[in-house]
Amino acid sequence: MLALNCATTFTRKTSYFQAPKRPSMPFETIITGELDCPAIILTDTNTGCEAEIYAFGGLLNAFRIPCEKGLINVVDGFISVSDAKANITKGFKSTKLSPFVCRMEKGHYTFGAKDYTVQKHFLGNHAIHGLLYDAVFQIKNTEADNNKASVTLEYFYDGNDKGFPFPYTITINWKLETGNKLTATTTVSHQNLHTIPLADGWHPYFTLGGSVDEWLLQFDSHTQLEYNEDLLPTGRKLEDERFRNGGSLENIMLDNSFVLDSHAQPKCVLQNDRLRLTIEPGKTYPVLQVYIPPHRKSIAIENLSGAPDNFNNGIGLILLRADEKQVFSTTYQVTAL
Repeated sequence: MLALNCATTFTRKTSYFQAPKRPSMPFETIITGELDCPAIILTDTNTGCEAEIYAFGGLLNAFRIPCEKGLINVVDGFISVSDAKANITKGFKSTKLSPFVCRMEKGHYTFGAKDYTVQKHFLGNHAIHGLLYDAVFQIKNTEADNNKASVTLEYFYDGNDKGFPFPYTITINWKLETGNKLTATTTVSHQNLHTIPLADGWHPYFTLGGSVDEWLLQFDSHTQLEYNEDLLPTGRKLEDERFRNGGSLENIMLDNSFVLDSHAQPKCVLQNDRLRLTIEPGKTYPVLQVYIPPHRKSIAIENLSGAPDNFNNGIGLILLRADEKQVFSTTYQVTAL
């Protein structure tokens, strides 16, 4: 059931409803579009900062912050929900990665002495980016008050892919706060009689305007996971400190996983001369996948709970019991320089 509060607005193509709200409410939540697949806008009305969330995929489609010349969007998203539905597998922009992340070798793994092969999307020989990238989430709750605007989305995966016949429930809470701060919190639970394998992540593409070659990247890691020619981890770790203290992305090619340092709050900073994006994942996202597409106008910075193909290599694989909940959280904050 959709819960609306005093600062929630619902808009449809054929009708318009606005619930009563306080005149000075600094945050608001707007639900717009088609009833079966809406978009949700979280807004800081004092500054104009807003986050656009799609029920389709539960994804972040836009994160607009105020600058001198108006709002600027730092997410390389879709034109519309229809565009997302038609083109989600062309880059998997902003998708939720669940129940596995990135590549799974030949879509195959063994669990509990049984062999499984997922059936959904393959890139070349390997399954890629999980099973929920095109799931339509239900809006369970919205909130808006003096401190935040938020929406909670939920999806029940019924185990319909024979390669992952384990039903589970996933909820995503998106929360916008003062200071252009946006937090995504994912919670996974299940009622199977046995433990299930699990990994989780996000696949957003960020843009600061212009070319990636003009941007700087910094993140707290000195360890890269070695890949083979199919971009699957070999199990070896490589020393890589190029970005520990910040480095230019000029002429840099990246499609790699890095292990974030655990001795401090891990973070990642992307910036140019106008904007700074800071990403702070919680401890349940210890791996950072970074990918620069050929057009070099955006960069995918992916928080992952474990390494790609970890249903096979075991690197960060979560074994979730029926009486447990697993929570994953990351925060995005953008500052105009």
